[in-house]
Amino acid sequence: MKQKRNFLSISDISAREFEEILLLAKKLKRQLKQKGRNAPYLAGKTLIQIYEKPSLRTHASFDIGMAQLGGHTLYFGPEHIGLGKREPVKHAANVLSRMGDILMARVFDHQTVVELAKYSQVPVINGLSDCEHPCQVLADMMTIAEHKGKFRGLKLVYIGDCENNVTHSLALAAGFLGMHFVAIGPKGYLMHNDIVKEAEKYAKLSRGSIRQVHNAPEAVKGADVVYTDTWVSMGDEKEKVRRRKALKAYQVNTKLMKLAKPDAIFMHDMPAHLGQEVTEDVFDSGQSVAYDQAENRLHAQKGLLVWLLGAMKSKECRV
Repeated sequence: MKQKRNFLSISDISAREFEEILLLAKKLKRQLKQKGRNAPYLAGKTLIQIYEKPSLRTHASFDIGMAQLGGHTLYFGPEHIGLGKREPVKHAANVLSRMGDILMARVFDHQTVVELAKYSQVPVINGLSDCEHPCQVLADMMTIAEHKGKFRGLKLVYIGDCENNVTHSLALAAGFLGMHFVAIGPKGYLMHNDIVKEAEKYAKLSRGSIRQVHNAPEAVKGADVVYTDTWVSMGDEKEKVRRRKALKAYQVNTKLMKLAKPDAIFMHDMPAHLGQEVTEDVFDSGQSVAYDQAENRLHAQKGLLVWLLGAMKSKECRV
């Protein structure tokens, strides 16, 4: 029986394991496109999904992914459990993990998924927390590989609110994949120090680099990938006016994109607020791969589910 593994943070897996999951995702995507279906690798398996925050891509991709792999899903919204309020996290983890085969939670506080994993008897996936969004970054890196053919040596620039779960997961992944990651944002909106230190540790081993700067035009020069996200994440609504004012100078527009390499791609994990963090002409341009990212949530998460549940024999995992 495969030892229980969780995916709460990018740092829960090694660079080799990260690429192994992406190879599985690539195989499953190709199988689906060529044959119109996937083999039922997860037949008889149930994924239990817990949502404290609403979702489009996370919910759709996990539901459809499990169905395509022959498994089942069970949805619990905030009105069903009330983690830590109506039901202690410890109790919910123990009960649900005795019934299901794997848990996925999309939560406000990262400590909630940590506690779920502590008491769960089955693997736990972080579908989003205030600290990280590792599932999104699996799909992001799959998309980069499809368009660029490599990771090592690429310059990945993130611009905007860098104190962001996506930025944190991007920095960690870029660090151990040998990429040059630059986070660009105003004072007060930079990455958490512990994430930066961990990403720098990985980058030192992979010959990549991690930087944080305030000057957007200068730092975007020579970028292979330009990435942004909403300025007002869920839970930050009370700070909406202040955030928009502070981040106004960090919009991704045509002028900024021209500073990147001519073949640079634009990325956004969506939902996008056109006219704020990105202009409509950039989002809908030929450089934008935002819809590819969204689709790859499905394929990357299927790779993750199969990997965590040990549902493929080693020879089947080869691409």
